Amino acid sequence: MSEKLTIAIPKGRIGEELLPVFTRIGLEIEKDFFDEGSRKLEFATNNKGVNVIRVRSFDVATFVAFGAAQIGVAGNDVLEEFDYAEIYSPIDLGIGKCRLSVAELKDLAQNDDPLTWSNVRVATKYPNLTKKYFAKRGVQAECIKLNGAMELAPKLGLCRRIVDLVSSGRTLQENGLVEIEKILDVTSRLIVNRTAFKTRNAEISAWVEKFSA
Repeated sequence: MSEKLTIAIPKGRIGEELLPVFTRIGLEIEKDFFDEGSRKLEFATNNKGVNVIRVRSFDVATFVAFGAAQIGVAGNDVLEEFDYAEIYSPIDLGIGKCRLSVAELKDLAQNDDPLTWSNVRVATKYPNLTKKYFAKRGVQAECIKLNGAMELAPKLGLCRRIVDLVSSGRTLQENGLVEIEKILDVTSRLIVNRTAFKTRNAEISAWVEKFSA
């Protein structure tokens, strides 16, 4: 096919964990991808019909949903936050493992029980997911949208609690916060644009099978 297949992968830890997977499916990315000084965002591979783009983890789903990329890798936290109908998620790759949790200052947590909450105010970059989670429990959630430095919000009085990704818990600990409730276990999934899956089924199905294997 003349049109190249574009695979969107996230920057950071998930992208790094994805590289051995690429090796196992026989896909090698050009050397500029590994050059920390490079500003390139689109990269060739050893397969002339496949390019890779590297974007922010939150943007992978958007690139795939709107057809700018046909395949991508995104955490189920991102997929649930945006809930794009245009995305098909056939495979859990089992990488990027962490959890989405509620955290608060250590002193507050000593006598706090999430089951007693009737309303909650949190800082998070997952307002949709957070509201849906608490709504199922009958809790009204006011979400303050932040894209980073979440741990500062309780310390500076912006809110009492945050909802954020937790891996080792070290960042919370160093900022005087503790995890009080888990919302979601997170892993990264292979995602596909539904329209592309129909129009380029043989080609994309072949790649899905490689990732699955």
